Amino acid sequence: MANTKSAKKKTRVILRRAAINRVRLGKYRGAIKSIENAIQSGKKSEALKIFNSFQSVLMKVSKKGSIKRQTASRKISRIAKKISAMK
Repeated sequence: MANTKSAKKKTRVILRRAAINRVRLGKYRGAIKSIENAIQSGKKSEALKIFNSFQSVLMKVSKKGSIKRQTASRKISRIAKKISAMK
């Protein structure tokens, strides 16, 4: 257990940051699920509508450092390829 005043504060900060990251990662996972469901359904127009918000969510999450920027870019690129391959 933390003994010093600064160590106690640091544990509070860590808990707060972890809660924030949990919310951000939840939005990230939700965005991925929604775009994957749209692609699975085969509706290209619906997938294109969701793609803009999907891209926005991933970049916001990566900007805050919850995921790496390269990871977000890779996910966006792969989803874009899937959408463009749809009929």
